[in-house]
Amino acid sequence: MIVVVCVDEKNGMMFHRRRQSQDRVLRENLQKECGGKKLYMNGYSGKLFKDAVGIVVSENFLGEAKEGEFCFVEDADVGEYLQRIEAVILYRWNRRYPADVYFTLDLNEKWMLERTEEFKGSSHERITKEVYKKI
Repeated sequence: MIVVVCVDEKNGMMFHRRRQSQDRVLRENLQKECGGKKLYMNGYSGKLFKDAVGIVVSENFLGEAKEGEFCFVEDADVGEYLQRIEAVILYRWNRRYPADVYFTLDLNEKWMLERTEEFKGSSHERITKEVYKKI
């Protein structure tokens, strides 16, 4: 599976059970990245993608996603699924937000940065997309 996470400058993901931020252009970019493949997520995240095609909403989305399918993760620890993760896509807000939930996967070990892309979002001047592949 391919894990997709939005993080701030300290790898924060959420604060007090709420996402740090959201961006319409980022969601459009992610839909293009998926290229018609399924995009799994939980019900909380599903509200952001209510009009999108190919969305699978399930509270066990990380367990259900197959090889080559995408998982948008906002509030889960992906550590127990490490063996099944083939790639990670990080969208960086390039800002620091309050956080109490963090992305803890160490991408410096056993991962290779395959590509980086920057784009202007609808609510952020600059969003950085980093795509990592397992080595």
